Amino acid sequence: MKVLVTGTAGFIGFHLANKLLEQGVEVVGIDNINDYYSTELKYARLAEAGISNEAEHWHKKVVSTKNPAYSFVRMNLEDREQIDQLFETEKFDMVCNLAAQAGVRYSIENPRAYIDSNIVGFINILEACRHNNIQHLVYASSSSVYGNSAKMPLSVDDTVDNPVSLYAATKKSNELMAHTYSHLFGIPTTGLRFFTVYGPWGRPDMAYFSFTKNILAGDAIKIFNHGDLYRDFTYIDDIVEGIIKILNGPPSSESGAPYKVHNIGNSSPVKLMEFIETIEKALGQEAVKEYHDMQPGDVYKTYADVSALEKDFGYSPDTPLAEGIGEFVKWYKKFYQ
Repeated sequence: MKVLVTGTAGFIGFHLANKLLEQGVEVVGIDNINDYYSTELKYARLAEAGISNEAEHWHKKVVSTKNPAYSFVRMNLEDREQIDQLFETEKFDMVCNLAAQAGVRYSIENPRAYIDSNIVGFINILEACRHNNIQHLVYASSSSVYGNSAKMPLSVDDTVDNPVSLYAATKKSNELMAHTYSHLFGIPTTGLRFFTVYGPWGRPDMAYFSFTKNILAGDAIKIFNHGDLYRDFTYIDDIVEGIIKILNGPPSSESGAPYKVHNIGNSSPVKLMEFIETIEKALGQEAVKEYHDMQPGDVYKTYADVSALEKDFGYSPDTPLAEGIGEFVKWYKKFYQ
């Protein structure tokens, strides 16, 4: 089995590649290592996986010193020629497309980055899958496609026609594009609507990361909507376990196109203030709190209905919040202090 994982210098891609390698799968990773957040952290993830600093060079294949079954190429998804060449050369069995321009608020400031990476980049992946007999394309969607839906829990059967950020609009577009390719060309595709993922090696633009940083520094943390927000926090190991189960179970075409979308979350929303208290306990330090109104593009509550995932794949995330935050804090202190 040979799998392409895009976004392997990123948070979820890094953990997924490691777990696939543990299971004896050959992995090729790509990432453009952009500066949306610290490239130092991205290179550190690659180094942890045995990829040397030669990864800085564009389009050069670098083989891991820790596991020869893992190689990495720095590449842009929107570089059609390079993507086509990679697929033709490597002969992948499956693809997990996690690379994307992430972030809700950044999409307000820099919309074109989202069109380039999430729309142009995704059509390049779809076209490459179409012409290279890919057995299954799994791709990252997002819980943000639900917008400000008041109906809870959020179900994949809900209508998702009212995004409140361009990021969400591009993710909804990915689902529509994937369905089209599944319908026209019979490519099995599965979209994953991720709910708030956290854990070691996480993204610095996520709230739990900045909370930890500010609490340790004695700086104030910004609490939006005065703490009245709910998120379906899901630990990274639970997410990766779910992705691998899904990757190995492509949808069938018995009832139409071989297309599926799944929520992948914890199905247990936590109030923001409780989440902050959990971080404070793990750090043994109280936060200086600064309260603010709701931010543009933010959603009030996310809560995943994962019953389909439980039924089809036996998926049941079971990492308690205190344990997951404890693991993150342990890693954070080791990495930064």
